[in-house]
Parts: sequence; C-alpha cells; structure tokens
Amino acid sequence: MTELVWTELDKRAVDTARVLAADAVQKVGNGHPGTAISLAPVAYLLYQKVMNVDPSDDRWLGRDIFVLSAGHSSLTQYTQLYLGGLGLELTDIEALRTWGSKTPGHPEVHHTKFIECTTGPLGAGISNAVGFAMAARRERELYDPSAEPGTSVFDHFVYTIAGDGCMQEGVASEASSLAATQNLGNLILIYDDNRISIEGDTKISFSEDVEARYAAYGWHTQHVDFTNGFTTYEEKVGELYAAIEAAKAVTDRPSFIKVTTIIGWPLPTKAGDHSVHGSALGAPEIAALKTELGMDPDKSFDVAPEVVAHTRDNVATRAKTARADWDARFAAWRQANPTQAALLDRVRSGRLPEDAAAAVAAFPAGTMSTRKASGLVLTALGKVMPELWGGSADLASSNNTTIEGAKSFLPEERGSHDWTPGSGPDARVLHFGIREHAMGGIVNAINLTGLTRCYGGTFLVFSDYMRPTARLAALSDIPSTFVWTHDSIGVGEDGPTHQPIEHVASLRLIPGFNVVRPADANETTAAWLKILADRQPAGIILSRQDLTTFDRTSGQFAGTEGVAKGGYTLAEASAEPKVVLVATGSEVEIAVAAREALEAEGVPTRVVSMPCVEWFLGQDEAYRSALLPDAAAKVSVEAGTVVGWKEILGCKSASVGLDHFGASASGALLYEKFGITADAVVAKAKGLLG
Repeated sequence: MTELVWTELDKRAVDTARVLAADAVQKVGNGHPGTAISLAPVAYLLYQKVMNVDPSDDRWLGRDIFVLSAGHSSLTQYTQLYLGGLGLELTDIEALRTWGSKTPGHPEVHHTKFIECTTGPLGAGISNAVGFAMAARRERELYDPSAEPGTSVFDHFVYTIAGDGCMQEGVASEASSLAATQNLGNLILIYDDNRISIEGDTKISFSEDVEARYAAYGWHTQHVDFTNGFTTYEEKVGELYAAIEAAKAVTDRPSFIKVTTIIGWPLPTKAGDHSVHGSALGAPEIAALKTELGMDPDKSFDVAPEVVAHTRDNVATRAKTARADWDARFAAWRQANPTQAALLDRVRSGRLPEDAAAAVAAFPAGTMSTRKASGLVLTALGKVMPELWGGSADLASSNNTTIEGAKSFLPEERGSHDWTPGSGPDARVLHFGIREHAMGGIVNAINLTGLTRCYGGTFLVFSDYMRPTARLAALSDIPSTFVWTHDSIGVGEDGPTHQPIEHVASLRLIPGFNVVRPADANETTAAWLKILADRQPAGIILSRQDLTTFDRTSGQFAGTEGVAKGGYTLAEASAEPKVVLVATGSEVEIAVAAREALEAEGVPTRVVSMPCVEWFLGQDEAYRSALLPDAAAKVSVEAGTVVGWKEILGCKSASVGLDHFGASASGALLYEKFGITADAVVAKAKGLLG
C-alpha cells in the first residue's frame, strides 16, 4: 500500500470545500450543505489520493468510476471537481442550482463533465454502481479475454458514496444483494452513517445494523468511526485510506465501508442537526464556521491560490503517471488484439455491424408470439454483435431474453444444472433475479459506459417496479432497452394483476422514451434493428399469445420498411380511404379483420400499423397527414386505456380499448367479453361515417 501523504495544504483544501458548500447554498438560498461539509475529507481523499482520473479526458477508458448515490449532496462532488480541475471552475460553484449552470441541484450525466450518471432518487446510484462494476468485468471478458482479472486495461474500480436515505430504499437492497452474488471485487461502497434525514434522527424509522446487513449479503465490511463511539470527533483520514486500500485488495466480493460521521461537522452550533440537511445555514453560522477554520468570515467563495494550485497539480501529476502507464498497456493491447480492437472501435462509434440486418432471416407467414420472435432475433443478432448481452428478472423463459448458445455471466460457483457460467466473451446471459428496479438501474449504468449494449426483461405490468429507471434512461439519454412481454389482457388466466391496462399509455408520457409495440414477428425484427441503431432509450412491448405473421410477399401487406417511421400503411384501402384503422401490437390483426368486413361492405379502409407513436410523431407533417388524412374517419385499436389517441387522430376519431381492469379467463374470451373485436371496430367506424 502506498503511504498516505496528508499535508497542511490538504487540510486547507478540505476546509475550502466545506466553506464553498456553505457559501454556494447560502447564495442560491436552497440546497443541501450539511453532508457536503462533513463528507469533504472523504470525497477529497477519493479524488486526490485514491482514484485514477484524467482532467484532460473525462471519457478515458482507464478511469475509475465515482457515483454519488446521495445525489442531493451534489456539492460533495462539485467542490472536488473544481479543486481537481475536472471541468468546473469557481464561477460554476457560485452558480449552483441556477439556470444554465454546470452545477444543477443533483448531478446530471452528459450535463457536467466527470459525472458518470444522474443521481438524486435515493438508492438509485447504488444500482448504477453495481451496473458499472458488472460492465467493467464484461468489458474485460469481451475485449481482453486472455487477461487475468485485475491486469487488463479494462479493469478499474467503482466507488460510490451513499447515505442513510439510500440504505432505506429497496432498490439499494436489490442491487447490493446481486452485487454479492456476482462477486464484484471492483466495487467499493462508502456509507455515510450520519443518522439524519429530513424528518430528523433516523431512529424513528431506521433501526437496523446496516454493516451487519451487508455482511449478510456477502460483502467484505469495515467500519471507520469518526465519532470514537460518540465521545469525540476525529476525521480519521488515514484509517479510511487504509480501509479503502484493504477493500481494493479483496477481489472476490464487493466492499462496504461504514463511516460514522456527524452531519455538518464542524459547524459551530448546527452540526448534527437535521436543519443542515436541506437548508441554507444562515450568514452567522457560516461566518462562525469560517472563523473556526481560520478563514475570513467576511469573504465568500474565497479560495487561496496556493490551495487550488496544490489540488490541481496533484490530480494532474497523478493522472500523468497513471495515463502514461495505461496508454502504453493499451497500445500493446491493440497490437496484440486487432479483432477486439476493431470491435471496440465499432461499438464506441455507435455503428451496428454491416451484416446486422442480414443476420436475421424473415419470418414466414403463419402465427408466432412476438416474445418468441424477439428471442429468435436476439439470438441471431448475438452472432454478429458480440457486445449485445442481457437477461431477465427471473423470467427468461417467459421473456425470451436468452441468447441461445451463450453462457451465463456468473462466477463459476454460481452455476446451476440449468445455467452454465462462463468467464469470456460468451458469458452474456444475465440473471437479475426478481429485482426489476435494480435491473433497470444496472442496465442503465452498463449502457452508459458505451462499450456494450445491454437489455433487461420482465412482464409489462411489472414495468411499474422499474418505471424510475425508464424515466432516468430518458432523462439521461441512455440507450437502454427494456423488454416487456405479456403485453395485454391476452395474458389470460393469470388475471388482472398480470394484465397491463394503463401501462402503454403511461410509458408514452415519459419524454424521450420510445414505446415500441410490434404487430408481428417481422415487425419485431425491424423494431429491434431500429432500437439498436437509434441508441435511444426504448421499451419493446411483446405478446404472450401467438399473433398472425402477415404474408408480406403476396402484395396484400406492406413490407416492414415503414416500422422505422413509427406508423405505416400495412394494408391499403381499395380506393381513397374513408376509414383509417390505427392499431398497435397484438391488436393489428383485429384491425385487419375489421378492414376486410368494411371493404366487403364497400367502405374503402386503410390499416395503419403504429408500432411506435414517438417515431411517428417525429416524421414530417406531410408524411403524417398523408398517412392519416383529415377527411377519413379514424379508429384506434389498442387493448388498453385510450388516453392520448384523440390527440394523434384528431376530432373525427374513435377508439376501441379498455378502461377497466381485466379478469381471469382465456385471453381470446377476454377480448370478446371486453369488446376488443373486429365487430366493435366496424361499429365504431360506421358510427363515425354516420
């Protein structure tokens, strides 16, 4: 272990971070100063003495990853980015939580350099950290499979700081449990045990022994007590540094370091009080803090030049040494592994392989569920996309998320008679367990690295359990794909608890999130290719029941080229259409049957398949108006709430859908009983025609 050097300038830099946090919140009038003040030495230790970061390259592949799960304490990270010369300047700290600043209220990826993921929803950062740690192992196994763990240019550590609020959220438990199962020795979690939340002392709602809980998960645990058993206060930076180094040496399981602190220490009168958690401290308290730290109480945002020169020089010097060593090893890796190097370059560029579309054979006319088609598409794409991997929340056989022939991404001892573990490029089947929320956060983090493409699956009705991660994927522009099967009352006998009604419509409300519901097997292929090429967050929604695979060779039905536009004419009217039937997913075949009936009565009727409303609305006005002409009567067909369709189809429209929960019976019977039938569609169309 390298000996820790902690000078007077280091101490002054930590104190500078404290007063900057206090000043920034005081200036804007709101924010979270307390944790940033008491955690300043912890964050400073990580950025200045432990982590590998390069101020000149925030996307350096060799960097260590830092996740501030306690995202409300954004100043804990912002002050260190400023001191380290990592993309922020003093003016950015002064602009905290203001319009257009690089320092929003919670850290946002793609907004501020050196922020790895968007945090703020408590506990979510822990799931992201687990995802980053899993990604690092997968990336080594994919791009450098012959390297021993810990020796590859793709190996790095993932550090996260979490608080009491994070530990209370269920997503943290889900993710932490899986991290132990995966033996993530590259993950180090520092828990700020300050026992304060918005309502005060956490003992009113949180009484467990968190360290014992993590030991029970299977984590390596340590405790550093700044309070000396609540007798005196001593920031034991040396002891914490030794604990981090000990954690780095544990390679077969993740590490948990509990650091017992007092929130807001060393504030003269408010340390330990819940008021410092989320409020400005007030000028008298800040002045007293500065006086106690030997700073001018009358100056704000006052940084000694020698302090920032010291911290920036230290980070730059450490980075120069680490980067030079890594660059040499990376060059040697590229020379020794030309195939993997070419793969890395393609994946980082965002391009699909040239033969991606050709890898998936067209499905013949017949019947097949779209979940089954999706599984076949993933297996076919997996043969030409080594970077593609994923799995399910214990529903692999139902979601059809398994790339056939691949091994499981598991430590050797975790294999079972059903699943064979692997430790190389073929280990690409993920087992998330029944942890939908954590699955979403893990998938998001994996995709944030940009070195692989990962998906995760569950039933559509359980998208409720992972909705926050779909929202964060959209907010953060992460190209995650969520595979949601069992898309409607077609689930049948499992009953209303498993039959989604409002889910499709509610997911469409998430800005920047593509909700994709293919109508048949070949639309499923086109949808996957579009999703993977777009690199945007998406949910692909698939049927449990068999659906008609339309014969696209006969001329009766169009090819799938229009899928990428979100909506297209599947079956054209015999003349200028008087009726346009717009359907999605498993209801498209109902619209096709209704068209036949209307055409038989002399009513020219067009069927529009609309697998993705978001893609359709992204087309120009000319295309949209030509597909849905104003003069035609329009009927939407979708086995769910009809909210939103009137805005798409206009005033001269009606909807066939479902505004109540389902029941336990066969799917076919439920469609009939609830009136989602061709006859009902015909009746709606005739009603509009008068």
